[in-house]
Amino acid sequence: MSSHASGPLGRIERVRELMDERGYDAVIIRDEANLRWLTGAEGVFDYTGELPHAAFITASNTFLHTDSRYYNSFIEHLPADSPWVLDMEVIGIPRWAAERARDAKCRVVAVEDTMELSFYDGLVRGLEDLSIGALLPQMHGDLRLMRAVKDEEEIALMKRAQAITDAAFAHMLEFIRPGLTEKQIKLELENFMFENGADGLAFGSIVAAGPNAANPHAIPSDRPVQKGEFVLMDYGARYHGYDSDMTRTVAVGEPSAKMREIYDLVQRTHEECAKAVYAGVDGNEIHELSRKIIGDAGYGEYYGHGLGHGVGIDIHELPNFGRTHNTVGEGSVVTIEPGVYLPGEFGVRLEDYGLVTAQGFVPFTQSPHDLQVIDC
Repeated sequence: MSSHASGPLGRIERVRELMDERGYDAVIIRDEANLRWLTGAEGVFDYTGELPHAAFITASNTFLHTDSRYYNSFIEHLPADSPWVLDMEVIGIPRWAAERARDAKCRVVAVEDTMELSFYDGLVRGLEDLSIGALLPQMHGDLRLMRAVKDEEEIALMKRAQAITDAAFAHMLEFIRPGLTEKQIKLELENFMFENGADGLAFGSIVAAGPNAANPHAIPSDRPVQKGEFVLMDYGARYHGYDSDMTRTVAVGEPSAKMREIYDLVQRTHEECAKAVYAGVDGNEIHELSRKIIGDAGYGEYYGHGLGHGVGIDIHELPNFGRTHNTVGEGSVVTIEPGVYLPGEFGVRLEDYGLVTAQGFVPFTQSPHDLQVIDC
């Protein structure tokens, strides 16, 4: 785990260490997930893609530009010990950043590699207008790599998000019955999470029954659930800006022998892969283990997606259990979600998420792995 202080102050310290290592005089941050992580401000960012904010960080200052729609929310939601200097000057943000670079006499100003080209061009013009000669190196996912390692504050929020998600599953076992549509089940699932502490949804919930469950990212439909089918639910709560992620597949009435065979295979795959996860492992190795288990059972062609991914402020973060090689670091929060999908018949996925430690994988998810059969 990181030796830095928990919370936004420790995260800013990590950014400044990177700046010192790379020779950056300043960094400019636009990505809202990165800003949520660095500021600790809850209830401000709406992730609409508008990008109305920008941070300018130097070795001694942390400036944050926003506008009148968000200024009071930042005042209310920034932590009490926040070092951020807020600015809502009516000025184009690229020009604002260029002026901060001029005032701090910066010569190397790093930007995110995801920054919009229009913002980058505006920053270049702003520096030229101010007669500032500054290099603008790109940070290639550096903040995403930092965010992959969670601190104690983040872990506590994610455990709470998962507690809401687990409670929702227990509720749905009592709610689901033949005749309900996928959409009705989704509505009940999401309403329960909101009524029991969720601030939002981690993503649009997937509820899929029967043949629709063979589509890994199925869209819930008006089709009624029938007795003898699987119902797959992939969903999560958002709590104070952090996401949970879980999938459970339940049987509505007694399942067939083939349904039990596939469920048992997916459960075994999940549990064997979970045992193989530890800090420092290559995510590709764990993914390939899942492919081997399912492939050896004769169902390799029916499992096409990655085994899992990091979770945090975004529902998909680093590291990944997939086809690419990447190190799974201590303090990462990851999902493990193997599945088998038989077109025209049914699909099964089983997903937990939890913390990677030096000793292994510690799930936050508390819902049972064994197949739950709903009496009807």
